[in-house]
Amino acid sequence: MRGFVPRAMQRAMKSSLRAAPVLLAGILFLALPASFGWGDNAERTIVDKAVDTLPDEMLPFFQANRGYLMQHVTDPLQSEARTPAEEPKGFIQLDHYGPYPFSALPRTYNAAVAKFGRRQLASRGLLPWQIGLYSQKLTDAMRAKNWDDAKLSAAILAHYVAAAHDPFKSTSNNDGIASGQPGIASRFGVSLVDHYQRFFFLKPNEASFIRDPTDHAFEMSLDAHSWLENILLADRRAHEGLTGYTSEYYDRFYAQAGAVLIRQMTDAATDTGSYWMTAWINAGRPQLPAN
Repeated sequence: MRGFVPRAMQRAMKSSLRAAPVLLAGILFLALPASFGWGDNAERTIVDKAVDTLPDEMLPFFQANRGYLMQHVTDPLQSEARTPAEEPKGFIQLDHYGPYPFSALPRTYNAAVAKFGRRQLASRGLLPWQIGLYSQKLTDAMRAKNWDDAKLSAAILAHYVAAAHDPFKSTSNNDGIASGQPGIASRFGVSLVDHYQRFFFLKPNEASFIRDPTDHAFEMSLDAHSWLENILLADRRAHEGLTGYTSEYYDRFYAQAGAVLIRQMTDAATDTGSYWMTAWINAGRPQLPAN
């Protein structure tokens, strides 16, 4: 009979249709770079130090919520794990856009979309614009005196500001695969911190006003990218003559790249405090609650 489809085939077709969205999500996930970057200890240290950069009018609120901010700064990582489409918000592959300083990429989002399209832009990362977005969210929450939203927005903004100071969030060589150094992002941003944090001396500068939050986010990412080759070279030299990533390797790696690590984390703390203060100023300097 024309048009007849056996029941067994119908069931198979329905099963395939139900599986299609899962398969598509998996394909999209594989198409995105894996989420490598600062570990939990690094992000929480950055937030902890950022609180101390703030002016007296802001300190009581942020000191009272220091623990909350340190707990929730890693929330976007959990969102990325649940929803792969969230991942492009946490990086930008600047080296996709030609030579330094990557001027082929417009810094305004609408101009960038007009030039490259939303899909291509997202595939190469949206980090600076995400920082601009959360800077505005924090401003709006403070202006409305919605302190629960302000706390959460401050924590999430801190995560993205920290990411902009991670050299491996600025490149298509996001975990050293292209240079034959797989795992380098974790060795730099997680293992070095975990091994040597007790030797760190992070003394960020006082928070300062940021005139253009999105443009400043691009500058942070550019600066982080400028350290990439130094870190890759330090990793290669530290691994010479060794068969694995031993304590000797990490001692060598820290000796050569530790200063860059400390500099990036210190600047991340300064900039995190500066973004918080900028949002507060742009909101009209509201009186913050004591807790």
